[in-house]
Amino acid sequence: MTAMTEGTDPDTVAASPWLATVARGLSPVLLALASHAQALDGIPNPLPGATAGDPQRGRAIVADRHVGLCLLCHSAPIPEERFQGDLAPSLAGAGARWTVPQLRLRIADSSRLNPQTIMPSYFRTEGLARVAPAHAGKTILSAQQIEDVVAYLSTLKDTP
Repeated sequence: MTAMTEGTDPDTVAASPWLATVARGLSPVLLALASHAQALDGIPNPLPGATAGDPQRGRAIVADRHVGLCLLCHSAPIPEERFQGDLAPSLAGAGARWTVPQLRLRIADSSRLNPQTIMPSYFRTEGLARVAPAHAGKTILSAQQIEDVVAYLSTLKDTP
């Protein structure tokens, strides 16, 4: 791999197969731009006020049809939950498909990746349509709940 510019995190490059492939042969300036592009695809740090996520709590949130509502649209490797959705991608293998920062962004505000998505923005309060007055200014999930869901999804390495 070519030399990196100051401030380019080698762990970021090593953790991303896409970035590592792109990085081969790039100038330091282009390498820094590629690293920045990956940051736009995820939220690199835990959300404010949250501690490290707990996969067991995250699994419970994903399975709970009154909290996350994940299984309304997604299926997941939670066999005890019947009637799982098939409108959105299966969550099986999510930890193999996406990095922790990518998972965090997809849950917190997937509309940053796809403005036309039907997935709710679980940690956004501005620019939303048709929000009941009782829920205005509130997030669907707390920062800690999102970190817990991210921790759980990152453990799902096997694809169906």
